[in-house]
Amino acid sequence: MNLIGNVIWLLLGGLIAAVAWTLSGLILCVTIIGIPFGVQCFKIASFVLWPFGKSIELGHFGAGGLIFNIIWVLVFGWEFAITHLVIGLIFCATIIGIPFGVQHFKFAQLGLIPFGAIIKPA
Repeated sequence: MNLIGNVIWLLLGGLIAAVAWTLSGLILCVTIIGIPFGVQCFKIASFVLWPFGKSIELGHFGAGGLIFNIIWVLVFGWEFAITHLVIGLIFCATIIGIPFGVQHFKFAQLGLIPFGAIIKPA
């Protein structure tokens, strides 16, 4: 069932979202300071590509991760989170789109707190 969900996901915009996260990561990796943030974008892009059958475990970060998460949220994380929240709400407007909206809500969490997040099989 996860395979079917992932294939439909790719057709309904999952590929576009993964490309957007990848491009964001490439832009962030242009500077040395942005490399840790770009790496997180690549991690999220791989999750966005095949989200069904995976879950997120938040909160495994130390002091450095906390500082990076604060910088992330203040600079660009809130835009990612709001985008995924809005798209998730649009998908949830229909009964068929609810599973896809739930996936976007997971991405909104990662858009706020990517450092220390663990993506694992559900």
